[in-house]
Amino acid sequence: MKSKTLWLASLAAVFMAIPGIAAADTGFFVGGSYGSATIDDGFDDVNLDTDTSAYRFVGGYQFSDLFGLEIGYQDFGDFDENLVISPISSLISISAEGWTAGGTLDLPLSDNFSLFGRGGVFFWEADVSIDGFSINVPSDENPYYGAGARLKVSSNLSLIGDWSRFELDEVDTDVFSIGLQYRFGS
Repeated sequence: MKSKTLWLASLAAVFMAIPGIAAADTGFFVGGSYGSATIDDGFDDVNLDTDTSAYRFVGGYQFSDLFGLEIGYQDFGDFDENLVISPISSLISISAEGWTAGGTLDLPLSDNFSLFGRGGVFFWEADVSIDGFSINVPSDENPYYGAGARLKVSSNLSLIGDWSRFELDEVDTDVFSIGLQYRFGS
């Protein structure tokens, strides 16, 4: 975990040291989004194909039109699925949440519209229940990455639409969301 944190800090220092990287669209920002999280994956001979509502809160600093750092909180909600392994039917419920630390790379296409990519480390924990019996899942950290679009609706407020993939050990979760981002001091 220390090596991942050191890697992110080193990456930030490199980008801050590049001359001329600072541009007009810099500053602190906060945001939130709401959407759908899906699992269509399997582990230990069990296949899950379910979705749930998810939300995210994020804050960070945009160093230039091209690069920013962000931290956030991601909650996937509860994935519930009725698994049938003849002749037994079991209700499985998975809830996962955690903290993100990463960076964004933006591609401005106009003064008001840009595409972006995001990636970093997801520090997560999960609860699994099968027919009401809880299974302890140790907390872990795994990569996340994604892409999206940002549309400025005012000098400080932007509409965000994005997709992110979170790799939770053996299961991958995709989140499609829409949200708002507020930039201070623009």
